Amino acid sequence: MKKGIVYLVGAGPGDPGLFTIKGKNIMETAEVVVFDRLVSKRILAYAPREAEMIYVGKKTGSHIMSQDEINALLVQKAEAGKTVVRLKGGDPFLFGRGGEEAQYIRDHELDFEIVPGITSAVAAPAYAGIPLTHRDNNSALTIVTGHEKPEKDRSFINWEALAKSGGTLVFLMGVRNLRFICRRLMEYGQDAETPVALIRWGTWPQQQVLTGCLDTVAQLAEEQQFQPPAVIIIGKVVEMREQLAWLEKKPLWGKKIVVTRSRAQAGATAEKIQALGGEAIEFPAIEIARETDLKSLHNALQNIDQYDWIIFTSVNGVNIFWDEVKKYGLDIRSFHDVKIAAIGEATRKALEERCLRVQAVPAEFSAEGIVEVLSKEVAAGQKVLLPRAQGARPLLPDSLRGRGVHVDEIYLYQAVADTSANHMLKDEIVKGNFDYLTFTSSSTVDNFVKIIGQENAAALNEKVKISCIGPVTADTARKYGFTAHVCADVYTIDGLLDAIIADIKQ
Repeated sequence: MKKGIVYLVGAGPGDPGLFTIKGKNIMETAEVVVFDRLVSKRILAYAPREAEMIYVGKKTGSHIMSQDEINALLVQKAEAGKTVVRLKGGDPFLFGRGGEEAQYIRDHELDFEIVPGITSAVAAPAYAGIPLTHRDNNSALTIVTGHEKPEKDRSFINWEALAKSGGTLVFLMGVRNLRFICRRLMEYGQDAETPVALIRWGTWPQQQVLTGCLDTVAQLAEEQQFQPPAVIIIGKVVEMREQLAWLEKKPLWGKKIVVTRSRAQAGATAEKIQALGGEAIEFPAIEIARETDLKSLHNALQNIDQYDWIIFTSVNGVNIFWDEVKKYGLDIRSFHDVKIAAIGEATRKALEERCLRVQAVPAEFSAEGIVEVLSKEVAAGQKVLLPRAQGARPLLPDSLRGRGVHVDEIYLYQAVADTSANHMLKDEIVKGNFDYLTFTSSSTVDNFVKIIGQENAAALNEKVKISCIGPVTADTARKYGFTAHVCADVYTIDGLLDAIIADIKQ
């Protein structure tokens, strides 16, 4: 039997971009993933589909598993010969009980490796614009557990040394004990006017920062119902936040944006939204269902040298087309006499990644745009292959045929309603607990309405702003009673986000 191993991997503070390359590489080999509460879904998605996913998250007053049970689980899976990833928030060896888990694994004569993660003690202040050390303020840093119970008979924390250290203090897991922490520091001589910052959900899109002083911050936190998870920063460096805050200055900061693209494409859009400071809510309205019978495409590939042009209208079409090309035993040499047109920069890029040269891309990324471009390129009597989605608008083939061009229209896929929608998330969507709802095609509109129900569309329209990638999609949205509050001038994801940013600035 294969020998098992446990990887104790730090998942970082929340932002999946801060996960390490080594952590990602190990996740991709996992057979079992045992993960904590504050781990991004995008990090979990690095695990193979067949991996066993076991949630053991803890939050104040509620533990799915005790630490002893987690230790036993890790050993059980490793003894069965599994590659186990123990995915822990932050860094496994900084108040993460990773040391205890490693000891237990070693006591059972099993192998383990440690993969450090970026701790929230460092990352959260950085995302809040607070440098933990600065030569004009201090050159010392102390990281302390804030989880120690005030009623303990003997404390492991030297409060007098902390109060007189003169450096930055970072308390983790201490919001519930905030009043006690502040009182103890002042009792041992720390100035009551010492600046304090609480950073909730540090590095996440919903990050919140509350500032005060040692003698006021606990009252402020109670008044504002400031809840965990949060990091406490105490020291003069907190004053630098006013000058160095950067995350809140991003153009989509504080905005929740629903992404309705297919599951395969939603992640890239979500990354763009997060990079701009927004919170992306992935709610795929469509999934790409390949046609089961592609005989028409295979016949076209057999006679590919008879075509003058191939027109691609989407990345999905390119991907399916090229998969069939490889299955059929062809390569780019088979297309040396065929000209290629693409609607959109993403489609062009997908073709060029396969070493196919694109001769025509319209300035307007639509059927109308490609018709205008090809009216100067394609002559009557020429033959065009049009591989695309079933249900697409007939404008493109009809326009070409009207000019005497022979068009072979081949359906590669359908955009159908994604039936795997999370019911809890669906309820939140229907309530309208977000700012912008984005539609990137008519099919996303059609299938979104199928999922939430026509009866909910009108109410949702009153609560959020509907954002469409172009006029065709906007017309489809209006058909269901939506108002196209935002419509992109450039029919791309970047163009859509630019239009949302412009709307925010108004």
